[in-house]
Parts: sequence; structure tokens; C-alpha cells
Amino acid sequence: MQLKTIRIIAAVTILVLLGILFTQLYWVRHAVELREEQFNNKVRIALKTVVNHLYNYKTEKEVQDTSCFKACLLNERHIYQLVDSVKLDSLVQNELGCMRITRDYEYAVFNRHSKQFYMGRYGNYKRELLSSGFVVSLSCLHRSDDFVLSLYFPNLQGVMIRKMIGWVVLTASLMLVLFAISFYTVYGLFRQKRLSEMKNDFVNNMTHEFKTPISAVSLASEILLRPEINQKPEKVGRYAQLIYDENMRLKNQVENILQLAVLDRSDYNIKLKQLNAHDILTRQAHNFEIRLKEHNGSILLNLNAENPVIQADKVHLINVFNNLLDNAEKYSPEKPVIKIETRNNKRGLFVSIQDNGIGISRENQSLVFRKLYRVPTGNVHDVKGFGIGLYYVKKIVEAHQGHIHLHSELNKGSSFEIFLPFSAGTTS
Repeated sequence: MQLKTIRIIAAVTILVLLGILFTQLYWVRHAVELREEQFNNKVRIALKTVVNHLYNYKTEKEVQDTSCFKACLLNERHIYQLVDSVKLDSLVQNELGCMRITRDYEYAVFNRHSKQFYMGRYGNYKRELLSSGFVVSLSCLHRSDDFVLSLYFPNLQGVMIRKMIGWVVLTASLMLVLFAISFYTVYGLFRQKRLSEMKNDFVNNMTHEFKTPISAVSLASEILLRPEINQKPEKVGRYAQLIYDENMRLKNQVENILQLAVLDRSDYNIKLKQLNAHDILTRQAHNFEIRLKEHNGSILLNLNAENPVIQADKVHLINVFNNLLDNAEKYSPEKPVIKIETRNNKRGLFVSIQDNGIGISRENQSLVFRKLYRVPTGNVHDVKGFGIGLYYVKKIVEAHQGHIHLHSELNKGSSFEIFLPFSAGTTS
């Protein structure tokens, strides 16, 4: 799949997810508004029913005592005679219960012009009751339109939110899961694309690494088959040595690939025994010094560790040092200077291998230990390899209960420092 296609898929996925998110937010808000509207309608119906009951009660009272009712109409102060506070309290409670409204409430009967309160249960909520949206006129009980019955529900918005919180949390959780799955899918596509490129690069490098020695062996063998070559022993020896060297090169490349397969299975055996790391480093440094002289380079040893003896697998330890030295040489194209330093702490040995090469950018430093990853080398096009070396080094060092750190700056070189404990199971 092309990178452009993956980016389009990622962009479309993000847009779809945002669309779903906004749709969900809209419907949650709409649901809250619908709940509020239903609640408001229930309260208004309850209030009107309360007033109807009060009207019926007033009518019954008229029949019983007409003179008292007429007197009451003449003076608004006699609202107490028209509305029984105990009955009002009972009616409000009953009607709200019928509407299944169980939350706390306050109510009052007051004059909307004089703002004088006559009865009710209002406490410190007078201001809220005066501005409440749940108000019904008592004009059917009194000739004046000034008297109203008002209801107020403290913390109404909070109650509404608490009722919807379960759905909101469920919606948010599902959206998070959906976002996570989508992110993982898109990330997987990019990762798969990157792995595909790395594998293609690996195959191309492997093909190149194999073709070169195979061509050299083929050419040398062809020359050795010529009759006149048998008369020149020095040339026979030279071409035989070439075939041997290129064959060893092929063998090493095959071993590198086999190492990768072994590391992936994690079934490699670590045979621990007492080793002097200084002896191994000195020997490897001598071998690399011959190669460095061809490029006017040098290798410096600062073996300062007082105790270089550790428990390690000799073969793997040599390979670890060889890989780090080989990297230092490959990425230091002009007059390479490699420094090897050792030091101790109370738990083990630190080995640092530093070069003056092209360095590694900050964004690539976290990737160099990945399988098949090769650092881009800019204008340096003759750096060979499969991207296995540092992956192998990290795996083996960790198998020894150690760790490795990289310090690098572009155009200023790199330094790899590994820690190896004196005995397995010890950490720094």
C-alpha cells in the first residue's frame, strides 16, 4: 500500500471519528434538553392540578358560606382564607409525587407586584422563587391577578446532569475505545509500511552483500581454471586466498542472518563463565587497528576499570564488541578515531566505545536498536549492513542482565556505553 493511500485513509478516519464525536455530543445535548422539557411540562401540569384542586376547595367553601367569600374578595389580605396552607402543602407534595418528581423543592404563594410572601416553604430561596420559571396564577381564586404559586428546585441542573451522567460516561467510554482502535489501526498501517520498507531494504542489502563475494569467487575460480595460471604459483595462491576470504565473508553474512532468526525465537543459549573483558577488548582493538590504518585511523584504549572480570558468554561478548567497533568504523568515513574506555561501579563493568563519525540525529536515536533499522547516512553511500548489529547487541547485553545507552550528536560522533554485571542477575 502506498504511503499516500495510508495518509488518505488516516485523514478520512480522523474526519469520520470527529463527525461521530460531534454527532454524539449533539444527541447527548438534545437528550438533556428533552429531559428538561419533559420535567418542565410535568411540573407545570402538577402546578395547574394543584390550582384546580384549590379552586374546587374554594367552590365548596363558597357554597357553605357565601358571605365569608364575598368578604374575602374585598380584601387581598384574606388570601389566607382562600388557600389553606396545610392543604396546599399536601396538594403540592401529592401532585409532584404523581408526576414521579421526587427531588427537593421549595414553594410559595406571593404577590408578584409587592413581592410579599404569604405562605409556603421557601426558607432562603425567596429570590429564586420570585424569578422561577415554574409559576401559576391564582386569579381563579382571587379577583386580583397579583397572587401566584411558585415552585423552585434547588440544584436542578446538577440533578439533570447526574441523571444523564451514566449515558455520558458510557458514550465517552465507547468513543475512547473507538478512537483507540482507530488509532491502533492507522498506526499499524504506518508501522506495516515502515516494516515493509525496512524488509525491502534488507533484501536489497542482502542481495548486494551476497552478489559481491559470489562474483569475486566466480571470477577467481574462472581464472584458476585457465591452464596458464597453473604455471604461476604466486597467482594461484593469491586467487585461492581471495576465494577463501570471500567465502568467509559469505559465511559471516549467513551467520548474521541466522543470528537474527535465533534472536527472534529468543532461544539462544548464554553460557556464562568468568572472563577478563580487558583481554577481549585488547585483542579486538588490535584486530581493528589493522583495518583502521588503511584509512589513517587509530584506536585508543583507556582501560580504567579496576576489576574487568565478569560472568559472560565469550562468543557473544566478542560479537557485541565487534559489532560496536564495526559500527564505529563504518560511520567514521574520514580518519576514524575510536576510543575504548572502561570503568567500574560496585555492581559491574561499564564499557564505552566512542567514535568521531557522522553521529545520529535525535529522532533516529530511539530507533537504532530496532530490528533491520539502518540509520540514514546522507552523502555516505558505501555503508553496508543488514540493520542487525545493534539489535543483536541490545538483545545479548539484556540477556546478560545489562543495558546499553547511546549518546550522539550529528557530525560529532557517537558513544555506546554498555553495562555488564559481575554476575548474572545483578543490575546497575
